[in-house]
Amino acid sequence: MIATPSDEVEDLLANGDGDLLLDCRIRNLYYGSFRAVRDSHIPIHRGSVTAFIGPSGCGKSSALRCLNRMNDLVRGFRFDGHVHFRGKDIYHAHIDPVAVRRYIGMVFQQPNPFAMSIFNNVAFGLRLNRYRGDIGEKVEEALRGAALWEEVKDKLKNSGLSLSGGQQQRLCIARAIATEPEVLLMDEPCSALDPIATRRIEELISELTEKYTIAIVTHNLQQAKRVANNTAFMYVDTSEGGRTGYLVEFGETQELFDSPQEDATKRYIQGEFS
Repeated sequence: MIATPSDEVEDLLANGDGDLLLDCRIRNLYYGSFRAVRDSHIPIHRGSVTAFIGPSGCGKSSALRCLNRMNDLVRGFRFDGHVHFRGKDIYHAHIDPVAVRRYIGMVFQQPNPFAMSIFNNVAFGLRLNRYRGDIGEKVEEALRGAALWEEVKDKLKNSGLSLSGGQQQRLCIARAIATEPEVLLMDEPCSALDPIATRRIEELISELTEKYTIAIVTHNLQQAKRVANNTAFMYVDTSEGGRTGYLVEFGETQELFDSPQEDATKRYIQGEFS
């Protein structure tokens, strides 16, 4: 097992909460004086893929980054609400955000391999978490999990930057899963990739759901339909002169696309605005 930062953190995150793995309730999310998201409740169930869809600027990425406290790194961030992971609030004063990210990993929009070897990219988190087992074995396991091992097994000493865009993104996925998180967050992981690489990532998402719970932000409605069990549709409120994102509708993906309950959802799915 991967070492945890402290017994206190381990205790706070130790208990399960049935099928509901993450429960995110955002009353208000601010960056400085800008209210980015309001009034959004997004439940994420164990073993599922949850997609966040909606027009640009509706707060999809901000909501996603609440789930592992990545927004804490943004100057002026303020959060009113809670995110329960296994029934415990990850915004509790005693919770270390670094520990949260050990359990809830993330893959970003642009592939961002480190300027180091393929092997060291994957081993980075293991060493950071003071893993005491066979690192080589864990690196191979992660690369196999990201469907990349056969392509790189003979060039592990090469730079991660030498790989193609799609390979780099799978390398980042391998780096994220090497520390054995329970949840994997993906912020538009295919937006910088060509259609072939995109399809490979989508196939990989399907494979990863056997071990991980996944939440993904995507602008591609067809992608959401292909990969997600549940979908959250977010929109932008401009009634007060600003642009504040909020959750319009959440439900099973097929049902949300086939029979949306809200007019805004229906119009967005039909392509009346983007």
